Amino acid sequence: MIQPISTPPLRQLKLTKTTLHAPKDDTTYWRSRSMVDRLAALEEIRQDYHQWKYNAQPGFQRVYSIVKR
Repeated sequence: MIQPISTPPLRQLKLTKTTLHAPKDDTTYWRSRSMVDRLAALEEIRQDYHQWKYNAQPGFQRVYSIVKR
């Protein structure tokens, strides 16, 4: 039996039309967010990039164990 391919949920996009000379308020927006929100957004971007670039979640290549003798 062939299993259907699962796809991640689609994200909604918000598009706005502005002129090239309009002031950019990205800095004000991100400075108004808490550090936790900024790190969460960065982590989401990182995961999206790894999914797009490598088609997989990043992980450790090898697992090492340290034994005290």
